[in-house]
Amino acid sequence: MTEESYSSKSHLSVAMTTTREEAMAPLSSSRGVDFIFECAVVCIGVGGAAANALILYAMVASKHHTKQLLIFNQNVFDFCGCIFLVIVYALKISHIYVTGTFGYWLCMMLLSENLLWVSLNGSAVNLLTVTIERYLKVVHPALSRKLLRKSVIYSAMAGAWIGSIISVVFHVLIFHFRHISVHTRTE
Repeated sequence: MTEESYSSKSHLSVAMTTTREEAMAPLSSSRGVDFIFECAVVCIGVGGAAANALILYAMVASKHHTKQLLIFNQNVFDFCGCIFLVIVYALKISHIYVTGTFGYWLCMMLLSENLLWVSLNGSAVNLLTVTIERYLKVVHPALSRKLLRKSVIYSAMAGAWIGSIISVVFHVLIFHFRHISVHTRTE
């Protein structure tokens, strides 16, 4: 009789646990939350891309893109960041299956958000450049007229793009070589 009562108790606890887990599954389902988050990110990216495209259009139409070069460059970085955000998260939502060399590099550049980081890093560097330029114009106007020529501004813009690309490529290559060395050690 003790064996029967033990057996019925164990089945009862398993049934209660299963029922409790099934009841909790919709609340703790990370896939549903992830999907909602990814859809929200795509919507935010579309809104940001539209707003930055409008600002870029207004600057070009009013010919201010030649006067405010660093501000225009900042908007280009933000626009690219929004576009890459939409592309990356749209690919994450679609759950594409990546194989082969093309799939590896697609994963390395898009799905791992590396192109997004190019625009984010460049945006941060460009924002620092805008801050320095504005500081010099306000606090040291004579020095800013002497130092801030078009060639210096163009060099700062190019430096923001090139520096951010080199930074991300460096991280991708380090990851790539670590990935290769881990696979050669395990084989």
